[in-house]
Amino acid sequence: MNVSPDHLALRVWGDFACFTRPEMKVERVSYDVMTPSAARAILEAVLWKPAIRWEVRKIDVIKPIRWTSVRRNEVASVVSTSNVQTAMKQGRGNLGLNIEEDRQQRAALLLRDVEYVIHARFVMTEHVGETDNPLKFLDMFQERAKKGRCFNQPYLGCREFSAHFELCEEKIEPINENKELGWMLYDMDYSKAQPMPRFFRAALENGRLLCDSRKVEIRG
Repeated sequence: MNVSPDHLALRVWGDFACFTRPEMKVERVSYDVMTPSAARAILEAVLWKPAIRWEVRKIDVIKPIRWTSVRRNEVASVVSTSNVQTAMKQGRGNLGLNIEEDRQQRAALLLRDVEYVIHARFVMTEHVGETDNPLKFLDMFQERAKKGRCFNQPYLGCREFSAHFELCEEKIEPINENKELGWMLYDMDYSKAQPMPRFFRAALENGRLLCDSRKVEIRG
């Protein structure tokens, strides 16, 4: 497989995954396949630098899509922003949650026994330094991926579903499946004060999800 700054491939796999559909407000329901934003997060876990920005180009689904359902305990609320701001200013504050009083049991529809190959590239940003160049970051990514190094543990949609990963240097055939997946989250747009979700019409073509940023729409 051709490995260059314009074509990097990372194989990822795990026992469970949940790429949560945002339209499901209470129960967690996964998309059929990994989303581009989840793939980008995995790449950034392996190598993140201010001088580069990852662009996911396609995702190959290697194993058949399988589902499982579970019930999980979750907390119903989050620590308030005002409490966090107060604690930051005063150096103390109430940032705890009582799990016993705030526990809720929710159902989740998850993917099981998943495997993907993420095809991506990185582009240089405005934060590039004098000694930075694409080949430097290419070597860094390859070395880290081969040795299993990461800044934080990559995960498959939810942090409790850890992802295994390795540099993909050989061609791996995706599953033979064609399927319309509907609107899928592409990524969040942070260019304005209020982050906005960006969606695209997703489809599996011979087991491959094409991630074309030109077809992305911002939808509130």
